[in-house]
Amino acid sequence: MDKSIEKIREEFISELNSASTSTQIEQLKIKFLGKKGPIVALMRSLKDCSKEERPKVGQLINSLKEEVATSCHKGFEDLLLREEKVKLESQKIDVTMPGKKSNKGRSHPIRQILNHILSIFKEMGFSIQYSPNIDSEHYNFESLNFEDDHPARDMQDTFYLSKEMLLRTHTSNIQARLMQKEKPPIRVVCPGKAFRNENISARSHVFFHQVEGFYIDENVTFADLISTLNSFFNKFFGQKIKMRFRSSYFPFVEPGLEADIECLVCSTKGCAICKNTGWLEVVGAGMIHPNVLKAGRVDPEKYTGYAWGLGVERLQMLLNNIPDIRMFTENDERFLSQF
Repeated sequence: MDKSIEKIREEFISELNSASTSTQIEQLKIKFLGKKGPIVALMRSLKDCSKEERPKVGQLINSLKEEVATSCHKGFEDLLLREEKVKLESQKIDVTMPGKKSNKGRSHPIRQILNHILSIFKEMGFSIQYSPNIDSEHYNFESLNFEDDHPARDMQDTFYLSKEMLLRTHTSNIQARLMQKEKPPIRVVCPGKAFRNENISARSHVFFHQVEGFYIDENVTFADLISTLNSFFNKFFGQKIKMRFRSSYFPFVEPGLEADIECLVCSTKGCAICKNTGWLEVVGAGMIHPNVLKAGRVDPEKYTGYAWGLGVERLQMLLNNIPDIRMFTENDERFLSQF
């Protein structure tokens, strides 16, 4: 039995020394320690030994089993060290070589255009305030003179989180909240996301970015609103822009208007961007409704004000001739890297 054990040991050592890969070592371990291996066969042959020999032979077999397992484990470690050494030698670092250039991060195109918009309004004397994305129905609708049966308050148009709370549908939810905290004069712009339950298409999305602006003081007039919008768009595009104003209805302003600017893509000749009209709608605005002033605890007999809301994506699309609003949220680096 001793000769058989020694023969198996010698055979194992010989094969281990010739093993050059981790797969070969794994196969060697299975060969000698597996259920059909020679060491298990030796354990089974113990029954043929006399009672006096069994303890000694059993100890020798266990010693061989432990030696095979330990040697295989060490073989794995030695092999890994050799492979790591070869890898390191093949990847020697030349400290005189210049470092690899890393790509710098950049702002998202929406953030870039938003910063541009806000910088202009700050130059015009407006402060920047923020309102919550999740707000109450009171600040989003009631304080802005929306009737109880107004279509915008329906479930199919607004994302309700509960009976009272919702994702704001515009950044106008800043108005009553700020009026209740501050006394006129108030000159503010409020940037942020708005959420509406609409079909996603090239021109609309379920969320978009908006800048709300309003100014409240004594003797604020409609002419002040027109002048502010003209001044902003001239500065935004860096040239004198033709604008036209159309009367429109919004619950929170009276009178209300929609402002269009000349299509810079086709120079008002008509194209797909402007739907062949030569004009692009960019802002909804008007004089703040007396009911909205009352909701903000501002005396409508003493103070007047104007307000507007403009879409950030729309301006970026116009400025860079971008055909699809969905491109801003698809995270395609080929698109984003152009800004």
